[in-house]
Amino acid sequence: MNQDSHYNINVSVQTQYLEEQSDPENDRYVFAYTVTIVNEGDVPAKLLTRHWIIRDANEKIEEVRGEGVIGEQPRLEPGRGFRYTSGTMIETPVGTMGGSYQMVADDGTRFDAEIPEFSLSMPRTLH
Repeated sequence: MNQDSHYNINVSVQTQYLEEQSDPENDRYVFAYTVTIVNEGDVPAKLLTRHWIIRDANEKIEEVRGEGVIGEQPRLEPGRGFRYTSGTMIETPVGTMGGSYQMVADDGTRFDAEIPEFSLSMPRTLH
């Protein structure tokens, strides 16, 4: 068994366009995203910090770093998960987000859990 199987955090994301908070005429597109983080390794691990890379269609890149998620630093037992919803605003109807969570296992090992890049996309409206 290689070391990586001890530290395996699976991250999946669902997004939703928030029409009532968005203002396309003023280049304001608001999205909610729900992140599910599951510890698929065999060592408990705690989420310490987050690093997001948010990119809009104009190639404007915003990097966000911070402690924990939604004010928490969840500790995940093997096989357990944590889900939260947050939001972001971009200046174009389409963009992407991705990044990583910086984790520490109970044995003191620090590792990154990758957040696979996902799309932010305003639904196409038919007139």
